[in-house]
Amino acid sequence: MATANIKDVKRRIKSVENTMQITKAMELVATSKLRSAKERAISSQPYFNTLYETMCEIQQDRGFKSIYTKKEFLKTVLVVVLAGDRGLAGGFNHNVLKLAEEKIKSLEQNGCTVTVFPIGKKAVEYFEKRGYEIYSKEYQISENLTMSKALRLSDKIISGFRNGIYDKVELVFTTFVSTLVQNALSITVLPIERNDLKDKEQSKSSSSGNAEKSAKSALTLYEPSAEEVFDGLIPKYISGLLFCSIVDSYAAEQAARRTAMESASDNASEMIDSLSLLYNRARQAQITQELNEIVAGQMGNN
Repeated sequence: MATANIKDVKRRIKSVENTMQITKAMELVATSKLRSAKERAISSQPYFNTLYETMCEIQQDRGFKSIYTKKEFLKTVLVVVLAGDRGLAGGFNHNVLKLAEEKIKSLEQNGCTVTVFPIGKKAVEYFEKRGYEIYSKEYQISENLTMSKALRLSDKIISGFRNGIYDKVELVFTTFVSTLVQNALSITVLPIERNDLKDKEQSKSSSSGNAEKSAKSALTLYEPSAEEVFDGLIPKYISGLLFCSIVDSYAAEQAARRTAMESASDNASEMIDSLSLLYNRARQAQITQELNEIVAGQMGNN
């Protein structure tokens, strides 16, 4: 191998080493952020679960009616999509955006008019580039998300639903399962099916626990009415759902980024080993060639 080619290999080794330093640093940062994001996700669950159980109890009344449980659809749907603000997270953004687009196309094929509410810079860029009608571009996922910000976000969604701008709200996000597994999900936020919360709650509880809750619900008196209490809880319920989903999605993003950066670092290490072997062989061949030339020259002089 020529000297110039040996220098190219050496330069490439240096370049890969620099890249590996960056991916290692990003892996450490993602690991740190993942730890705090998991803690936030866990700490937010009791609040949401309490609201969840209360709304289950309220809906057990057969005469219960609410604007948030209506079933008459005008074929207008708001799809809220949670993605990340940055890339370099493996298939995190691709998977959730692909699921969201499939959901939108399915709704449009059924005659629905769809408006997209993207949350996260990557979601805004994706749907804006493809010409979808966008509800708002101002929201981005942040590790500093507060419950008050989630409440303002839910107020926007609820206001549009109550005013008839759209009569159904879908949420597409990524849930954190483990450090290695993150699943993209699609759920209906509004309207709330009367028995939806109740059935979900019963699937989580034992039969004795259900009986105890039913007895407790029978003794509960809601003032001024069960419907007004339920409607008053809706903003907190939706904001709690959004908060948990955003925090969960953020944790999934950090887990995906950590895995991607770990894989990139491992690949860089393997590439450095391969290039180092190539460099050493080329260097050895060059030295051997130089020795042969010296010996040949010496023999020619004799």
